[in-house]
Amino acid sequence: MKRVLGGLLLIALSIPALAAWGLPQLMDDLSRTRGGRARFVEIKYIALLDRPVVASGEISFTTPDRLEKRTLTPRPEVLLLDKDRLTLERGQQKLSIDLASRPEAMAFVDSIRGALTGNRQALERNYALHLAGSRDQWTLTLLPSEQVIAGIVQKITITGQRNRICSIEYLQADGDRAVMSIEPLPDK
Repeated sequence: MKRVLGGLLLIALSIPALAAWGLPQLMDDLSRTRGGRARFVEIKYIALLDRPVVASGEISFTTPDRLEKRTLTPRPEVLLLDKDRLTLERGQQKLSIDLASRPEAMAFVDSIRGALTGNRQALERNYALHLAGSRDQWTLTLLPSEQVIAGIVQKITITGQRNRICSIEYLQADGDRAVMSIEPLPDK
């Protein structure tokens, strides 16, 4: 009888802890991640094309603000986000953009960086946040709060498990969308 009562007490005490999980706890979990490497597969659905465009490669992130996306297929390309500078290299071509002069682009970048670092304030500057699920299987939806941003992106949906982002889906205002699946790689 003592065991049963002890077990029931333990369950009763853990229910508030389980029920208390929400956006602050998710952001705290995500903020504990200090970066890393991952494999990605990105599928882009573009209205003008008959078939989706599939790309794959590696992503590396170093907190707080360095993200490198190396696409290996269908053709090599490097996208580097370092602080407020975005650089794209494809073959012999190189394009660099200062994001500080492009607030709508910066808002998009903040969605990625804010999620990777658990920076709720950065996310809430430009998006309304909606969280569903549990710590073990969650979905965070970002809806633009500014008309300028809503003219570019309709919504961003991020799924994950605990402090790990598993996928990011971008639904653009024009109806095109991209879904990126992310699988962590072991540290070197």
